Amino acid sequence: MTNPAIPIRPIGSDRLVLADLVPGALTRDVALVAGSAGFTGLMAQLSFHIPGTPVPVTGQTFAALLVGAALGPWRAAAGLALYLLAGMGGVPWFAGHGSGVGGPSFGYILGFILAGWVVGWLAERGGDRTVLRTVGTMVLGTLLIYAVGVPWLAANLNVSEIHAVKLGVRPFLAGDAIKIGAAAGVLPAGWALTRRLGLPDRRRR
Repeated sequence: MTNPAIPIRPIGSDRLVLADLVPGALTRDVALVAGSAGFTGLMAQLSFHIPGTPVPVTGQTFAALLVGAALGPWRAAAGLALYLLAGMGGVPWFAGHGSGVGGPSFGYILGFILAGWVVGWLAERGGDRTVLRTVGTMVLGTLLIYAVGVPWLAANLNVSEIHAVKLGVRPFLAGDAIKIGAAAGVLPAGWALTRRLGLPDRRRR
């Protein structure tokens, strides 16, 4: 029998993400959502093309994954959706100061929202507290971005999905490993710092 006096919580729902340690409530969340969109747009400008693929190397993927882990699922999804919608509306903060709808790499931007939500959900459950967990969380987030981006790339270029993998995945694996390694260093270090400062890592019951 469940005691009705005890609230039923999903597993891990009492955990915080790093953004929860920032004072404030609604004002904080609005600022974090807007800031995460701006951060992603800034990182998108760290871009360059490599031979053999129409998809540029950018800092967007790292930004989307970091935003997911730091902000949690809903704020991250809102921030990345804001980034997408503002870019579609003409804000020139896609890679290479691009904007609008379409293009070979547009599917990856759509994938950021899904990846940010899932990474944030896992972070709430401790997925960014240790190096090993962070690596697993970021690998899954990266795969989700590809799961959306590669089919879009195939349709946009009118090529098979196998060929789209050759164009839109293989050239970026080394860079993805570097981004995942960076996240695996930054996020657990952030939590270690909060413990040194004596900040709580769980919500009060």
